[in-house]
Amino acid sequence: MSGNDKRKLTDLRILVVDDEDDLRRGLALLTGSLGADVREAADGEAALRALQEGPADIVITDLRMPRMSGSDLLVEIKKLWPQTEVIILTGFGTIQTAVTCIRRGAAHFLTKPFDNREIVQIVERLGRQIVTSRRESSREELFVADDPAMRETLSLVERAAPSPVPILLEGESGTGKELVAQILHKKSLVADKPFLAVNAAALPDTLLESELFGHAKGAFTGADRQRKGLFEEARGGTVFLDEVESMSPSFQGKLLRVLQEKVVRPLGQTDDVRVSFRLISATNRDLEDLIRTGAFREDLFFRIGVMRIHLPPLRNRPADIPRLAQTFLERAARLCLPSDARAPTLSEEALTALRSHSWPGNVRELENTIQRAVIVSSDGVIRAHHLGLGHPRWKKRDDDQDMLDYNEGKQRAIESFQREFIGRALERSGGNVSKAAESCGMTRAALQRIMRQLGIDRTRFL
Repeated sequence: MSGNDKRKLTDLRILVVDDEDDLRRGLALLTGSLGADVREAADGEAALRALQEGPADIVITDLRMPRMSGSDLLVEIKKLWPQTEVIILTGFGTIQTAVTCIRRGAAHFLTKPFDNREIVQIVERLGRQIVTSRRESSREELFVADDPAMRETLSLVERAAPSPVPILLEGESGTGKELVAQILHKKSLVADKPFLAVNAAALPDTLLESELFGHAKGAFTGADRQRKGLFEEARGGTVFLDEVESMSPSFQGKLLRVLQEKVVRPLGQTDDVRVSFRLISATNRDLEDLIRTGAFREDLFFRIGVMRIHLPPLRNRPADIPRLAQTFLERAARLCLPSDARAPTLSEEALTALRSHSWPGNVRELENTIQRAVIVSSDGVIRAHHLGLGHPRWKKRDDDQDMLDYNEGKQRAIESFQREFIGRALERSGGNVSKAAESCGMTRAALQRIMRQLGIDRTRFL
């Protein structure tokens, strides 16, 4: 888990319930290593008192305890705090007991002795889901729709959300596709179930298959235990698959089978596992163009895009810019300024500059621009020069073709540099992608993604 994820889990509240002092304290230390706020209770009745004093996001409880069993505690928790996730631990596990607990709302059922890494992984995953859910609520205000183009998109999102059909979100990078996916889930009929996201471009095929389908113990080097994939973990919820265009043709075929048959076959396993989930995919490319070149399967395109929603770029929705800018300004002030400092105001010249900019990085670029301006402004007013928008062609929207020519030229220059830089790294490593990635200061998956985008064949350097 990255340091950023640990920071996010500091808001997570966990209650550990067990009548065995050593085990309870050990679990508290173990889950506390994730950065969470962890409390302890020695039995079910003490746990209910602790929850009345302050609710918990996750309760980890033993099954057999004096005065109140973990199963009875589960029932009370789900009645009083239905959003709290419960993990049941027991040294006397049976299939029937596990089924009963799951039916009563338990998120997981583990038998003792359990693997410390497994319990940490389960808590971490549940914690990420909870953090994501909170982020949905706090970020929904960013779905600004003052502009007619965005109002039309919002109307389509509202109509599509309750439907279980697969949805394809199309739009440039930075237009907020993951935010829209979260809103679609929140307004769906399965909003009480998990929302799980994965970026297809960030993982090579084998790891992506393991992440989505799961794997058996020993399926590959490092697979020291069985793991469920996100399709199975979704439990009727939503799986968001970003940058679907980056999937290889062979993996596209495997995904198509999952969508058609609603079964997955975990890596290293011979039996299929039935799954239930709603798929939301996203792309920043024109998939129909990729179909014509053979890079994307037409049958998969129709399967994932039963409903297609296009997110307009920020340059095509200028009426949304002032309210988005003000929202980002208030957030940046809370994040970057002392608690007693007042948020700066946007001057008219700054608003004019914001409306005139082409925003090649879309909403994400606007957020970064405002955050930087909040930091550099010193007299309580953000002026145009604080925005750092720079290039003279970005100061007016009159000459769109010049703007496009500039951006295209810049992109060609970047790609030329990347080809030369990566080519030299591969030359030095004799075509070894892992060594080349290390020398470039990036992950192997990131280097492979750039190589695919630029059409670089490592075999030329062997």
